Amino acid sequence: MSAIYLIRHGQASFGKADYDQLSAKGISQSELLGKFWQAMSAPNKVFTGDLLRHEQTLKNFLQGYQGNHPSTVLHSGFNEFNHVDMLTRYDAQWKDFASIAAKYNQQPDANKIFQKEFSLALKRWVSGKYDSDYIESWSQFKKRCIAALQDVVHQELFIKKNAENLNPAKNICIFTSGGTISVLVQHILGLSDENTLAVIQQLRNTGVTKLFYSKNKLTLDYLNNYAHLTQAGADWVTFR
Repeated sequence: MSAIYLIRHGQASFGKADYDQLSAKGISQSELLGKFWQAMSAPNKVFTGDLLRHEQTLKNFLQGYQGNHPSTVLHSGFNEFNHVDMLTRYDAQWKDFASIAAKYNQQPDANKIFQKEFSLALKRWVSGKYDSDYIESWSQFKKRCIAALQDVVHQELFIKKNAENLNPAKNICIFTSGGTISVLVQHILGLSDENTLAVIQQLRNTGVTKLFYSKNKLTLDYLNNYAHLTQAGADWVTFR
């Protein structure tokens, strides 16, 4: 039995010109996770989406971890869905994402207002009624993420097991995003789309979801563990 740890990226730069980079808090969250990992089983293989926030989370995780750097593979199958496209198809004002996000940030209830908009945009996307509107439909996104996970399992469990002098990785870390983690959990547990949307909106930055995989199955051990953040204080716990 081997373990796969799905790690959500640190806090990104919501409201800035370039969302796809970690905030100062996101950098520190990633380092806190790395320090926390010193007491866990050492990762011997890492996969990461190729978005900047994924790579920066891994970089700062390793800075906190201070252990041996495992072999790392970039895999675009673990990238997040295009949130700007999703929001824009719901409301055209979101085409200028940075300025609209900055405008929302100036309001007292910024998080609550944005969460409502995001939830409505998600429901439209997931409904399947407007698939042709999107760069990537909900069903296409799910297939991509599941295929990426199956690719990892195939490489590490089947190919290496059957190759001479190649041992399957026992502890694999995948640095990715909340949407990706949610649909992988949906795939394993057989969740409805409605319940999957609830999962998406509860995942914390740098939260860890652990899977077990073997020859015949994938199982969920735990979901959205962010103990490394609560140990540092409630202010470190963020959603985006």
